[in-house]
Amino acid sequence: MPLMSENNPLDSVLERVERLLVRYEELKRTNDLLVGQVETLTQERDSLKSRLQAARSRIDGLLDRLPLDIKDGA
Repeated sequence: MPLMSENNPLDSVLERVERLLVRYEELKRTNDLLVGQVETLTQERDSLKSRLQAARSRIDGLLDRLPLDIKDGA
């Protein structure tokens, strides 16, 4: 019976380590998914910033073509 009492704490530690490993793998998968989402959102943000800059340039070009008396509000 002494062997059982010696194994019991080791079994408990082993079980905890196994649970930690499972949790680690879950967190790693979640982190990988989140990293992918951040990359996607970063690309989307950069694309939107580029489109905004292009739209502003087009608006500036259109404003430059307006007669001066319209631009000044007269």
